[in-house]
Amino acid sequence: MSNEPKLAANEGIKTRSNYLRGSITEGLNDRSTGGMCEDDQQLLKFHGTYQQDDRDIRAGRRKNKLEKAYSFMIRIRVPGGVTTPAQWLECDRMASEYANETIKLTTRQAYQFHGIIKSNLKRTIKEINDTTMDTIAACGDVNRNVMCNPAPTSPVHEEVLELSRAINTHLTPATRAYHEIWLDGEKVESSEEDIEPIYGKTYLPRKFKITIAVPPSNDVDIYANDLSFIAIVEDEKLVGYNVAVGGGMGMTHGVDETYPCVAHVIGFCKPEQAVDVAEKVVLVQRDHGNRVNRKRARFKYTIDDRGVDWVKAELNKYLGYDLEEARHFEFTHNGDRYGWLENNDETYHFGLFVQGGRVVDTEEYKLRTALREIAKVHDGDFRLTGNQNLVIARVSKANRPVIEKLISDYKLDDHLHRSALRLNSIACVSLPTCGLALAESERYLPSVITDLEEVLEKHGLRHDAITIRMTGCPNGCGRPFISEIGFVGKGPNRYNLYLGGGFWGQRLSKLWKVDVSGDDIKEVLSPVIEDYAKNRLEGEHFGDFTVRAGYVKATVNGPDFHLDTPKA
Repeated sequence: MSNEPKLAANEGIKTRSNYLRGSITEGLNDRSTGGMCEDDQQLLKFHGTYQQDDRDIRAGRRKNKLEKAYSFMIRIRVPGGVTTPAQWLECDRMASEYANETIKLTTRQAYQFHGIIKSNLKRTIKEINDTTMDTIAACGDVNRNVMCNPAPTSPVHEEVLELSRAINTHLTPATRAYHEIWLDGEKVESSEEDIEPIYGKTYLPRKFKITIAVPPSNDVDIYANDLSFIAIVEDEKLVGYNVAVGGGMGMTHGVDETYPCVAHVIGFCKPEQAVDVAEKVVLVQRDHGNRVNRKRARFKYTIDDRGVDWVKAELNKYLGYDLEEARHFEFTHNGDRYGWLENNDETYHFGLFVQGGRVVDTEEYKLRTALREIAKVHDGDFRLTGNQNLVIARVSKANRPVIEKLISDYKLDDHLHRSALRLNSIACVSLPTCGLALAESERYLPSVITDLEEVLEKHGLRHDAITIRMTGCPNGCGRPFISEIGFVGKGPNRYNLYLGGGFWGQRLSKLWKVDVSGDDIKEVLSPVIEDYAKNRLEGEHFGDFTVRAGYVKATVNGPDFHLDTPKA
């Protein structure tokens, strides 16, 4: 009898899948059900789509002995978040023809469609590819969409954007399965080594996320990702990147061996080395990550179990050269900039607030229509941010009056009337479509903020930026564990409340209140906000204040996240 530990079930699914093919084609052709079999549901993630169902009507369908109302979410990879007006218009069209009349801008600079039925799944993915975008590796146990600072205000931005694209391309799975299943590509015979030269047959133990930031802006939250590159600029010239590893947000309620982590800066590489560094970090995780316990399979646990010094030495071994010592850098914020700003190439961009990242028309606010009309005349591009917002970028001087008029006509400059709290908010999708959701998020956070705005207004804090984030479960897609105020779903209308995260994402928050009713959030937070207004130091951010005032202890990292003696 073998003493080898039993691998996680997903490892077997990947091994049997014939490089991500599984029985997906057969499942798509099966019209007896709106869903797919369990194994294929896992494999579909590598192709950029999740099976979901409408949980608002789940109970009613069960009562009537009907199958769940299955549909699919499709995520479109957008390295660096940049798309053309033509691509935007195509996304807008597909949102009407195949999805639920909305476009979701994600916290990873990607587009999401919701509500796509199985019979439209292949058609939609093919048409996404026709726009020269794709969905492969938008999900799954591989490197996902590579993020970078969206706003083209830095003289090195184009170099950083090109690196995000280069890493994205280099780490895209090489299997032909995607082309065969969705694009009717021809089958090509290859040796195993050629099929997946980087990932191998079982890919990574879990998902892997990469970001690139240009200080002083940390709007991609580098500390929350598996691997990040921090651009080091001297005399307006990019000289290289600091390398940070081991960030990650997800945890499981009640399981102390799971916890969020912030990344460790371990060294510096030259610009021409960055793609190689990215590949070798992925290889370290491929070869040493936990394939037995998926709850501890992220890169952060590989580092936590073995140590930062070990991972740096192992990486240097894979590289064949040593990373240099990290260079000095400084972040000042992780939020977006709104309104008009001038770029370094005599073009302009407009930072647009999109609440919860949901591009939708309502009776009062025709956001989707407005962006459709702008896309028809725009001569630049659109840039998705890591905070679920949108930048109408590279607007020429000649075309700015045209865009300005549309912004005015459709009242897209409403950031001028929003509180700083709302402008620094993030909410994951959660209910009704996410299968992991325990509580509301996107549909609920706006009303929570409205309640808290009354308190802020009373104490003169309307224009003070405080990061606030809500997720429907502890998976942490909205990165609540590095926000100054974080809500994590515990059950229907129940949330764990976290305080003390760093204003620019450099420090984890800490659990302050357990199982708080959504109805009590205003009452629970009001005394803290009042205390902050009266007793903060000059320039002190809310998260720093809650630590100094003793509401929570500062979190170093890892298991320390669970240990606290909160202030009453």
